[in-house]
Order: sequence, then C-alpha cells, then structure tokens
Amino acid sequence: MSTTKLPASYYQHDDVVFLAKDLIGKTIVSMVDDQRTSAIITETEAYRGVGDKACHAHLGRFTDRTKIMYETGGVAYVYLCYGIHNLFNIITNTNEQADAILIRAVEPVDGIDVMLARRGKSTVDKTLTSGPGNFSKAFGLDRSHYGADLTGDTVWIASTPITSTPLSDLASTPLNYRSEQITTSKRIGIDYAEEDKDLPWRFYLNTSKFVSKR
Repeated sequence: MSTTKLPASYYQHDDVVFLAKDLIGKTIVSMVDDQRTSAIITETEAYRGVGDKACHAHLGRFTDRTKIMYETGGVAYVYLCYGIHNLFNIITNTNEQADAILIRAVEPVDGIDVMLARRGKSTVDKTLTSGPGNFSKAFGLDRSHYGADLTGDTVWIASTPITSTPLSDLASTPLNYRSEQITTSKRIGIDYAEEDKDLPWRFYLNTSKFVSKR
C-alpha cells in the first residue's frame, strides 16, 4: 500500500515535545536488505537538546557520536546502549538545536515474519517491538543507519496509517484515535538527569498492547 512520506519540513518544527506526541499513530517503514517492515508508532520520548540533562547534547558537546544531533531535522541518530541495543532517534528542529525523539515502541503491521526472524522469535507478542532496542532489531536498524535521511528510501515515516491483516487480539490500535488515547508520562531510565527526569515528555498510545511500560 502506498503511503505519504512526511516531508523534511515536518521534522524541522521547533517544538520537539509537540512532535513526539504528534508522531503517535503515524507509520514508520524500513526497507533493509530488500525486506520491508512497517508499524504504527505507539511510544516516543522527546529530548530537548542543549539544557535538557537527559539529552546527549545537554552540555553542547560536539563529538563523533553526537555530531548528527546538530544537523537540521529529518535525519536518524542511532547509538549503542549498554553495548547491546541500537536505539533509533529522530533529529528535529533546525541546525544546531540538537533536539531528538526516541522511538520506544511500535505496533507491527507489515513484514511481521521478517521481524520475528530478526528477533529470533516464533510467535508474535508485545515484546516483539516494544522497547527501543527490540524495535530497532525488528526493523533491521543499527548504527549503519546513523545519519539516514528520513525522506529517503531506507527508513521513513508516513502520515497515512497502513492497513494489513490483523494480528488477532494483539492488533488493538485503531486507525483513527482521539487525543485522550495518548498518555503522557515521565521518561524512562534517566534518573541521572536530576530535575529533568520528571519532565512529562514521554507519550504512548494507551489503546495498544505494544508499549514498553505503562
């Protein structure tokens, strides 16, 4: 099914928190090793560049790892967490702002057999793509996709939901949802961020089973 890719201008909005919430319900697609996977975004976290103590760029440091964060919005920032998990982030805002959105969970739609093989699983359950590391692995995304253009043909986000064969009782996400179906909470795993650990910058679709933590 054809979809409409979000344009570069979408990612250059100056409010990363707004974008993190707005991405809930949109469709993310990857085309890796000639294998297409797609899913509905169900959980995100916003990181507001310099000054946000939970953000890699909070001290304005420009390193080999963080340099992509200072680019104009619309590219991917992928980094290794705990030496194990590749975490996929979207860079937003304009040049030098270093804002980012972490994709924490998605609800599978197409290419589910590919996701299962990549995750070494035989059956679908919510852990297939819940949690940022699980999502990245299921979608074939790793540090080789650092800097990927989100308007390109490897990984992109579409404004139009994709329909497919339902995942029995797991496919709970409606194609049309209301604002009250999006829950706002504190971000996860950032106790080091002092007062910024309590910022309500995590969003998830509460009608979906594919969420890392409620």
